[in-house]
Amino acid sequence: MGHRMTIANLGRRAALGWALAALMAVALPASAQDKFIVMASTTSTEQSGLFAHLLPAFKKATGIDVRVVAQGTGQALDMGRRGDADILFVHDQAAEEKFVAEGWGLARRPVMYNDFVLIGPASDPAAVKGNDIVAALKKLAASKSTFVSRGDRSGTNAAELRDWKAAGIDPTAKVVGQAFVYEACGCGMGPALNIASSTDAYLLADRGTWLSFKNRGKLEVLVEGDKRLFNQYGVIVVNPARHPHTKTALAQAFSDWVVSPAGQSAIASYKIGGEQLFFPNAQPN
Repeated sequence: MGHRMTIANLGRRAALGWALAALMAVALPASAQDKFIVMASTTSTEQSGLFAHLLPAFKKATGIDVRVVAQGTGQALDMGRRGDADILFVHDQAAEEKFVAEGWGLARRPVMYNDFVLIGPASDPAAVKGNDIVAALKKLAASKSTFVSRGDRSGTNAAELRDWKAAGIDPTAKVVGQAFVYEACGCGMGPALNIASSTDAYLLADRGTWLSFKNRGKLEVLVEGDKRLFNQYGVIVVNPARHPHTKTALAQAFSDWVVSPAGQSAIASYKIGGEQLFFPNAQPN
């Protein structure tokens, strides 16, 4: 009987050992999968194809996965305030600096820039073509044309509204007898471009998304080169003092890498048709 009990005990111990080994085999991959961060970013960095180029290089260097939630900059900043993201990669400097000043994020670091461009039909019925965005918007508002606004609190939307303000125009105001149409789609850069393409409308776009956009129809760049169209991107790690659950160390690893020579070189190497989409300009520490 004692001998049988010993065999039974050994069998149970072996079974427990096998079960523990199986659990460890399952747990190890799960632990490895935990090495990721959530990045709230803009649709322009996603839809331009930059992240498909950049993030594999970061993972290769660090082993860290990045899960991107692409939306307007205003919505991305809100994610940071709620603690739903570990890091932000956005392009509305005034809003970013306010975010940090209010204690929601650690230091904002400049990463790269490109520019905005005014897109419109090649026939340019509003005659806006040139390098002065304010003059172009004044002509546009006095025309019978349609302007598509993202209307989504994105960095592009914020830049567009600053330009309308500089022109002294409230594009949302309804003026009796006015033929100009201002259409806010509440959508990302790609969908906004699709709307403009299908309706021969004007819109402000970031150059990166425009260069990667395939469904151009009759659209082309009409206004570029104005210093007011400068488009700066920054990275901010969410403040762990506000949200202790965030993955600060992993997020900081991305922030450090993207401003390092390796990260900056990866940004500069991203091109479409031989044309560079983003220009690194991180500041040395």
